[in-house]
Amino acid sequence: MERDKSHLEQIERWAIFVRENPNWKFKLKPFLDSQIIIARRAYEELNKTKVGREKIKLLRGKNNWFSWRRIKKENRL
Repeated sequence: MERDKSHLEQIERWAIFVRENPNWKFKLKPFLDSQIIIARRAYEELNKTKVGREKIKLLRGKNNWFSWRRIKKENRL
């Protein structure tokens, strides 16, 4: 599949940003952490119903479903 020009331009802008900002990870970390927290909350809500569990299986794939349940059991969710 061929990417469009705007995608390549975005990659170039990101590479320039990373190269010119050595502290880029610290700027991006709060945003990424919040995205992970929101995703985990969404999975937790979906997991409360049978239909939701089926949706998780569709989203994550059958093999990943079991690893997600293991993470949840270990309180890493």
